[in-house]
Amino acid sequence: MQNLADHPVVSRSEWIEARRALLKREKEETHLRDAVNAERLAMPWVEVNKAYRFETPAGSKSLAGLFDGRSQLVVYHFMLGPDWEAGCPGCSFLADHLDGSLPHLNHHDVTLVAVSRAPLDKIEAYKRRMGWHFPWVSSSGSDFNYDFHVSFTEDQLSAETIDYNFTQIPAKDGFDELPGLSAFYQDGSGRIFHTYSSYARGPEPLIGTLMILDRAPKGRNEDGTMDFVRRHDEYEGAEKAACCHAEPA
Repeated sequence: MQNLADHPVVSRSEWIEARRALLKREKEETHLRDAVNAERLAMPWVEVNKAYRFETPAGSKSLAGLFDGRSQLVVYHFMLGPDWEAGCPGCSFLADHLDGSLPHLNHHDVTLVAVSRAPLDKIEAYKRRMGWHFPWVSSSGSDFNYDFHVSFTEDQLSAETIDYNFTQIPAKDGFDELPGLSAFYQDGSGRIFHTYSSYARGPEPLIGTLMILDRAPKGRNEDGTMDFVRRHDEYEGAEKAACCHAEPA
């Protein structure tokens, strides 16, 4: 946690000098981000030929059906396994920021959808609890989560390593579900391409609260990554849900 007791206090002129030095670094960061974004867009694509199926409130859909008439699809791999009674608190923290983006994304030819292995009724119940409106579908019975390395079998977790975030990590550090973000493009002929995936802290920029905290006096004020995060109805003084939910297994 951030200790402010011995933080330096200076004159206004000294503060301006320090702020100008930091501004130079911030501009470097912005230019680097622009360059990384350009490299991301220049990445080669892989055609998706596997026939995935998803359960949605409107019935069973293919991957193509998730595009909802648009050419671009962004999937958030939400950690909610078949046996879990509530979604991952970190994924829920990120999901709190999605609803407001939907009209802007849709207007810009992008469909955003969350995908989990939990059955649709469990997804819908948790979605109601959280008060969310973004599309969220079930990949239950599909290889989708496994093929995109966000779900793992017992056999995989009993091995020495698992394949996550484009590397091998110790299986003991993994879970049956892990977070990620994937992007897809559908051309005029209906061909679908996998264009991008990001894992671990990769999707963190989607969490606007963290970006605000980074500019607050105490920053994120954490001992471990997002150790302060709770589901938004679990903070002290928050309105509680009508039913209780256990932590994920």
